[in-house]
Amino acid sequence: MGSLRRFGTSGGTRVRRTVLGALVGVAALLATGVTTAPAGAADTEAGVVPLSAQERAHGFWTPERMRQATPLDVLSVDRSDVRASALRKGKKAIIAPSAPASAVGTLAFPNSGGAWTGGGAVVQTAGRVFFTYQGRTASCSGNAVTSANKSTVITAGHCVKLEGSWHTNWVFVPGYHDGQAPYGRWAAAKTLSTPQWTASEDINYDVGAAVVAPLDGKKLTDVVGGQGLAFNTGYNKAMYAFGFPAAAPYDGEKFIYCSGTTYRDFLLSSDHGLTCDMTGGSSGGPWFTQFDESTGTGLQSSVNSFKYNFLPTAMYGPYFGADAQNLYQTAQSS
Repeated sequence: MGSLRRFGTSGGTRVRRTVLGALVGVAALLATGVTTAPAGAADTEAGVVPLSAQERAHGFWTPERMRQATPLDVLSVDRSDVRASALRKGKKAIIAPSAPASAVGTLAFPNSGGAWTGGGAVVQTAGRVFFTYQGRTASCSGNAVTSANKSTVITAGHCVKLEGSWHTNWVFVPGYHDGQAPYGRWAAAKTLSTPQWTASEDINYDVGAAVVAPLDGKKLTDVVGGQGLAFNTGYNKAMYAFGFPAAAPYDGEKFIYCSGTTYRDFLLSSDHGLTCDMTGGSSGGPWFTQFDESTGTGLQSSVNSFKYNFLPTAMYGPYFGADAQNLYQTAQSS
């Protein structure tokens, strides 16, 4: 078992715990002083959220609370933290986007981290994720995808479940900016992760999903559109990564992107690697292949997952193989 080192900024306390999979920069951006009564998960495979808890989560995330979801600690992976595991691959699969097209300008490629100023569909489908983690407010990133239920959000596994517990008060805020929710706050009716993340938090399978409840009588992708997805497409791809990093030098208020040609992690995981300086809060943000800057649409093929503490300029995202595809199918049919 590897070790995950967590360096808290509260009182200078350093906490060390043991875990099979480990994360960085990532997970939860924690803020002190806010606690709520949790809505517990109904089973070990998914966090099923009662209607009353969905309503409470929707009202809980005020603009002030969203702005105050700032980093308390940053998680990082050391060489001993991750065990590479064999991926269960399958046939290549493509799900076309349902997001509307719109004209945008050409931005830099490659880019190691900068504000996305192009516009396009991605500024509606991507957003911040807010939840309660161990009684404290927290945030990640996520993305709305094409789905049969028109209600599926893809994010990182640790953005729905961490340290053995499903997060509560979980909401998705597409198009977030400056504490505002231009397309509403969408409360999760159910959160899910891959079997490997659910069982042992295996970093190679750090993929999560949420099925969000209708809002004002409408379904999520009817309001913001949905990006396509791609599974089992291989490595060494031109990709774009997006998120809402909130740890310094970022503040969580800007939509940030990285772009470049990915590589297969040559160290300890089976993940994609990309030169990228995004920080905590970007976890769960989408990675796209075949991304078109002129429309802001692409095929989601990974999510922001972790960084090695000795490679701070590289971000890693899980390979979307058969297990990620099965998770998507389960979510969209829920």
